[in-house]
Amino acid sequence: MTDNDVRIVMYHYTRDLKHSRYPNIKGLDYPLFKEQLEYLKAHFNIISMEELLLASQGKASLKDNALLLTFDDGYIDNYTFVFPLLQELNLTASFFITGKTFAKHQLLDVNKIHYILASAEINLIIEELKKKLDYYRGREFVYPSNEELWNQFAKEGKYDPKGVVFVKKLLQTVLPERLRNIISSELFKEFLGISEEQLAYELYMTENQIRVLKRNGMFIGIHGYDHYWLGKLEKEQMEKDLETALDTLEEFIDRDNWVMNYPYGSYNQDVLDFVSKKGAKLGLTTEVRVANLEKDNKLLLPRFDCNDFPPKSENYKNF
Repeated sequence: MTDNDVRIVMYHYTRDLKHSRYPNIKGLDYPLFKEQLEYLKAHFNIISMEELLLASQGKASLKDNALLLTFDDGYIDNYTFVFPLLQELNLTASFFITGKTFAKHQLLDVNKIHYILASAEINLIIEELKKKLDYYRGREFVYPSNEELWNQFAKEGKYDPKGVVFVKKLLQTVLPERLRNIISSELFKEFLGISEEQLAYELYMTENQIRVLKRNGMFIGIHGYDHYWLGKLEKEQMEKDLETALDTLEEFIDRDNWVMNYPYGSYNQDVLDFVSKKGAKLGLTTEVRVANLEKDNKLLLPRFDCNDFPPKSENYKNF
């Protein structure tokens, strides 16, 4: 580790999984999360985003063995489980809110998919998905056969078996957006038995809860408005999504000194040019390694997953 190095850790769901309504959701169980934060506090200097911004602009030096905590998407877990523990341990963190979650109280497609996968056996989900692909193919939408889709997209992932990767790929990027919305909503209705609106109100933080985080020293950043794969969008749609996100989170950010967190780690040069033009000073990806403020593009800082640290693993030591 050099003076310009910082480990950035990425979190999503952090909750009492055992006693939750959906214990199979892929998250970090609260007892493990608490153990991990205590480990990180004991072994690293946990810094704030403000400290990282100052260091990136040459206005301060990073602490030795610096580590930054980041939480994606704006889940209620951030308020009910993360925030109290941060206060207890006298730590600070950065929260990246997808604008639509509190502005419209609408369930994001990414979360529909998470909860579908947490609510049924994967082979049953794939069977139902293929039936819907057969039903809609040729009616209004054109896409390859189920066999071709399976052969192309059913690949083992870092954390997911190939069946899960297949479902995620098709419902996140491969199919036309309107068809993705239709099929994910139909599967959600079949497998969960509650309305999307009900889960949306249960799942995300409210505007007032975000205010409490901000008022208590937590950093709030941008994570898009609709949680799109920004690097795969047409330029006009990408710019509209980010502009809407900036307007929605206006109260919580400094328009001249904000931080971008790319949903799914997806970006392209148009995205980088646009966020830079709009005042972003740092950007966070999902590439796994130590970030270096001197060598890395400041809009493309890598992050570790929380599963790379104890008690889950010691993968971080390999970087």
